[in-house]
Amino acid sequence: MKKSIAIICGGGPAPGINTVISTVAKTFLKDGYEVIGVHHGYQGLLSENPELKIFDFHHADRIFSRGGSTLIMSRFKPKDSDFKADFFKKHNVKLLVTIGGDDTASTANRLTKYLQTQNLKVSHVHVPKTIDNDLPLPDRNPTFGFHTAKDEGVRIGNTVYEDARTSENWFVMSAMGRSAGHLAFGIASACHFQMMIIPEMFNKTTITFEKLINMIVSSIVKCKIKGVEYGVALVSEGVFHFMEEEEIINSGINFTYDDHGHPELGNVSKSHIFNYLLQVKLKEIGLTVKTRPVELGYELRCCNPIAFDLTLCTLLGIGVKKLYDQGISGCIVSANSRGDITPLFLKDFEDENGKIPPRLVDINSDMAQLFINNLFYIQEKDYEQAKKYVSNPEAYDFKKILNWN
Repeated sequence: MKKSIAIICGGGPAPGINTVISTVAKTFLKDGYEVIGVHHGYQGLLSENPELKIFDFHHADRIFSRGGSTLIMSRFKPKDSDFKADFFKKHNVKLLVTIGGDDTASTANRLTKYLQTQNLKVSHVHVPKTIDNDLPLPDRNPTFGFHTAKDEGVRIGNTVYEDARTSENWFVMSAMGRSAGHLAFGIASACHFQMMIIPEMFNKTTITFEKLINMIVSSIVKCKIKGVEYGVALVSEGVFHFMEEEEIINSGINFTYDDHGHPELGNVSKSHIFNYLLQVKLKEIGLTVKTRPVELGYELRCCNPIAFDLTLCTLLGIGVKKLYDQGISGCIVSANSRGDITPLFLKDFEDENGKIPPRLVDINSDMAQLFINNLFYIQEKDYEQAKKYVSNPEAYDFKKILNWN
């Protein structure tokens, strides 16, 4: 019976998934393997009748530069009791290739251990993806999809900034990023936005809505002092991950709540929240400024990969075959800054509690400090001029808000 490999995708989309799938398929087809794509991630793989895509060269070749995923993705996380070996026996599967986050990788490790108890030796290689760039890869290498998502964010950001300048108003933008501010930092810096707020800035104080809004007001007032009547403030959604739940519930925003009583943040636009609270504050202090919300979210996940990610994802796809041929299993495929393929293991990333801590923006780096110093905000030297707009300028002193003094 012909040997085969199976490919599944877990979690949410990231530009370059199809490049990985295409490269893996072409590389293994060349060696005479059957290449089986499984729709719906683990849910499909472990179902009675999985929905399959049998790859040939032409389909693989057609998709490599496309955004999205030719294999339907799923966030389903199976319990050990859901595991079964039927699919792997029926198709003589020798390698399971997973594309996703750390949950997808750790589930595959559990699954392949189960298959061993069924006298099946199935290798596993995981390709990590996230537009958040928060996986602690060696050399601070980017995760695939990040550069394309940032590129698309900058394209949209430049258009929005042009609108702000043309219309003389302000935009309050929010960008995806889970708990890390890489995407917001990259977009805001590239677009010369007047204000950028990422969770890593709050390394010496807690995050509250009042602080976030005062930082935006600080930027608006500083711009007015400089004769600039427009701007964009970009806030990373990651700020919510470090905010006390009580702070979110008491914000005055009408949230829906899950079965455990937690606010369902996925159901609301973060930029609308920030913009609404900013408008309340501006009315309170008597400043007439037109502001509008813009959300940078799902627009970034399925765009066509740029050259950087096309190259990186092709390298990772070929790297899967290299590691498999070397007999290495249960690993993550990684490329260092020289392009060398090396295997990494979940234990390389995990802390003492078995969790993978996110890679955050290094807020003390020269790059971060230079970009932050280039933002528009009130400092002590601006207090006298700021009094024309706010009665207590020290409350809007950017570095005092962050406790950086």
